[in-house]
Amino acid sequence: MTTPWGELELARFPEDPRERLRAWDASDEYLLGYLAEEGVPLSGSVVVVGDRWGALVTALAGHGPVQITDSFLAQEATKGNLGRNGVEAGAVGLLTTQDPPPERIDVLLVRVPKSLALLEDQLTRLAPAVHGGTVVVGTGMVKEIHTSTLELFERILGPTRTSLAVKKARLIFCVPDPALERPASPWPYSYALPDGIGAVSGRTVVNHAGVFCADRLDIGTRFFLRHLPGGHARRVVDLGCGNGVVGTAVAVADPAAEVLFVDESFQAVASAEATYKANGVPGHAEFRVGDGLAGVPAGSVDLVLNNPPFHSHQAMTDETAWRMFTGAKRVLRPGGELWVVGNRHLGYHVKLRRLFGNSQLVASDPKFVVLKAVKR
Repeated sequence: MTTPWGELELARFPEDPRERLRAWDASDEYLLGYLAEEGVPLSGSVVVVGDRWGALVTALAGHGPVQITDSFLAQEATKGNLGRNGVEAGAVGLLTTQDPPPERIDVLLVRVPKSLALLEDQLTRLAPAVHGGTVVVGTGMVKEIHTSTLELFERILGPTRTSLAVKKARLIFCVPDPALERPASPWPYSYALPDGIGAVSGRTVVNHAGVFCADRLDIGTRFFLRHLPGGHARRVVDLGCGNGVVGTAVAVADPAAEVLFVDESFQAVASAEATYKANGVPGHAEFRVGDGLAGVPAGSVDLVLNNPPFHSHQAMTDETAWRMFTGAKRVLRPGGELWVVGNRHLGYHVKLRRLFGNSQLVASDPKFVVLKAVKR
């Protein structure tokens, strides 16, 4: 990546030599170019929110920025990119969306997230640290920036306008208004689950901002909850746990089960833990933010439950699902089972047969299937 501060070598995480997607895009380039061309002072407290793969903070590393991200993978990519570009450890602050934000922000750079709720929550949390002289610049691809995006900046921080589009990217300029009466964040958000979905019918679910379908139970999970396996599995993993409702359902049905909740989103794992605790489940649970099942011992799990995502930001890909499936095969004991819910058209049964040598249809409706694969 060519930047005003020099050439950078960047990669996504986990690294894959076959990866065709870059670790930056035109919106990163547009923002960095603007900062240099306009001579934006970077000597104060610089905070970068939502940096996808660390391109922004790696370019600005000489100014000691702080990165705030919801993504474990983005944070690991950032560490790798800082290292490969010779940036000393500690030169860039690495915070998650669950950490207390800096007390003062002089330059706030926002890579617009896919989730409007996450943007709302983050701007609300950061607003007290913003002052009248803070430079606020957002960036994103044209298809990611909507009227509702600009309204959030305006409502929470102050008057907002956009730039012309360059290479299908756009900038957002916001002038903070210290006198603005800022609303409180509505997150986390809780609601009672509907009836007819098994063990968690009528139970409470807690969602932090940015979690998939945070204001309602998505139809894929609803279908999965109706068809979860019976019996007793000692060690269960809710892989890509989101708000943790699937793993909590297992724990409610069988308090003797040990449930591991795993997600790469810090917001998701915080939601899963809050959901589990809100329902007073007496069993044993562990909550882990990480790269899938990395770090879980091989052959240590009886059951993996998975509703894999098929998007990586704006790109549609089955790479995440494949990595989840291969991770599940590694950690399952012989006879252990992987249960997957997904849209019918994704063809997960083909991948499971290729990997496990078997795939059984457990349930289906016009849109979704629940599949089971057994490790032989």
